[in-house]
Amino acid sequence: MLKDTGERVIPEKMKIMNGLLLEHIARYHFAREYVYGRVLDFASGSGYGTHIIAKSNVHSVKEVVGIDISEEAVKYARATYYHPRSSFRLGNVVDPELPKELGVFDCIISFETIEHVKEEEQFLTNIYRMLKPGGTLILSTPFGEGRGKPSGQEFHVHQLTVQEFKDLFHDYENVEYFYQKGVLIQPADSVGDKKFPLGIAICKK
Repeated sequence: MLKDTGERVIPEKMKIMNGLLLEHIARYHFAREYVYGRVLDFASGSGYGTHIIAKSNVHSVKEVVGIDISEEAVKYARATYYHPRSSFRLGNVVDPELPKELGVFDCIISFETIEHVKEEEQFLTNIYRMLKPGGTLILSTPFGEGRGKPSGQEFHVHQLTVQEFKDLFHDYENVEYFYQKGVLIQPADSVGDKKFPLGIAICKK
């Protein structure tokens, strides 16, 4: 059985009203409206999100590949979330050889990953290399005190400020920003001065 670290979402071990579970599932259902073709789910964890995308987008998605650094998580995902259009592979999001191994994708999803990554530039380079021209990146992260500052979260290297988050995507042709609180996801330009704990960017290469 997959170990519950307190950071990883494992639906089978969580109550239906668990806020963390609802928040994460909401993001994948939000992403459903944007994905198509060949899809990469970076840091797929227990596999539930990859499964949501594969099962609910059978008419627009040809393949979903879930990548995670944890061998335990990959084994669990393979055993728990089978779908003929999805697969789970062991891999490190900052491995410079990953683009050669996996090829290119129409869409890349990266939810709650970048705050765990010290080699941020390599991670973003891998994403850009693996995304087809015209492809879509959907990336989310929690906001915090900023790059290089303690976040108070055991598993997070740091948590970016809103401006640092927006500064990640200068290489993309078009970027839309959304904010999330619980299951509520709203366009960034519609929230006024309200503070939201999480940001989502939808980027077109």
